[in-house]
Amino acid sequence: MAKAKRERTFHGAFLSAIFLLSATFLIGSVFVVTDYKERLLGWQFVDNMLKTKSAVSVCEGQCRAHGAEALPKGIAAITSDLEMRPLWGPPNRKNSQSVTNLLAMAVGIKQKESVNKIVKKFLSSNFVVMLFHYDGIVDQWRDLEWCDHAIHVSAVKQTKWWFAKRFLHPDIVHEYAYIFLWDEDLGVENFNVQKYLSIVKDEGLEISQPALDPDVSEVHHDLTARDSKLNVHRKIYKLLKGGRKCNEESTGPPCTGFVEMMAPVFSKASWRCVWHMIQNDLIHAWGLDFQLGYCAQGDRTRNIGIVDSEYLVHYGIPTLGGSAANKTSATTHGQDNQNTKELNKELENNTSSNQTDARNEVRKQSYVELERFKNRWKKAVKEDSCWIDPFQQPSQQSKLQ
Repeated sequence: MAKAKRERTFHGAFLSAIFLLSATFLIGSVFVVTDYKERLLGWQFVDNMLKTKSAVSVCEGQCRAHGAEALPKGIAAITSDLEMRPLWGPPNRKNSQSVTNLLAMAVGIKQKESVNKIVKKFLSSNFVVMLFHYDGIVDQWRDLEWCDHAIHVSAVKQTKWWFAKRFLHPDIVHEYAYIFLWDEDLGVENFNVQKYLSIVKDEGLEISQPALDPDVSEVHHDLTARDSKLNVHRKIYKLLKGGRKCNEESTGPPCTGFVEMMAPVFSKASWRCVWHMIQNDLIHAWGLDFQLGYCAQGDRTRNIGIVDSEYLVHYGIPTLGGSAANKTSATTHGQDNQNTKELNKELENNTSSNQTDARNEVRKQSYVELERFKNRWKKAVKEDSCWIDPFQQPSQQSKLQ
């Protein structure tokens, strides 16, 4: 009996001890596991912080488009083009791959014949064509076979430069190697698009224009007149009207580094610069031509040129507020210089006084804008302490010539 009682006491004590040990082990394990988890979470937090810091340092070096900072980089489409897309079915891959250049023109219905000849030449060379209708008339172009292949933008009584500033943003025309920004009163009988592009590329011209036939064209600057003995020229050597002398020492407009604004051709890179220089409110863009050299991607005496072998006729027909509003390009086709001048004079004499007044007002506004542009340039140069004039005009660094 006593022995059995001692055995029961022993077993009870043993079980109690085992229970206490187990309880102690379990409680200790909880604390150990908790501490381990806390340590592990701490290590993971530190690791994540290091990874985040590393990622941030990498991402800080990336440039994201303004407005697209909240998007993953691969989904942000920062450029576009003017290619028209079908409403269904696959795009015309053959056409999209061959179109690499853009022709943009400000046009009115009274110059329809001239515009038709120009557009046909460029469409046959796989250009995108964009027409800016300053008279608001679009439907009367529908009978031309190419009409639906061109992009039409209409705004009444707006200039080519007004349209260009608003519809030819560099990110929109990014796909095009060259942008032809032409007037409508141009004769293209002696102009070959593909030959011109080949010459521009071979010569490394960032900004260019076809030369003007001096015998039948309205030429405002001697530099743009055709030299029949040359393929390309970049400078002239002569005494200009007003007494200015162009010689070997000339480094700027109007002797070199200059094109007129009726038929400029810009490379993609130069256009991005020129677009920024176009003032939003100065719609006639007077003064811009003398400053184009700053967008020539280097030496303006080398990178700006006049192509003589592919040349134009400039009819000089006023359009917006024009005193010769009834004159069409057909009136000058096939006419010699004297006949053209006489015809133009007769048409101008027959123009109503309100048209003449409108033209005078346009010219007055153009001069006002020229002065504003000059003053803005001077002010910008004065206020930008980081900008250095690359063309070194010591006495007239900020002065437009």
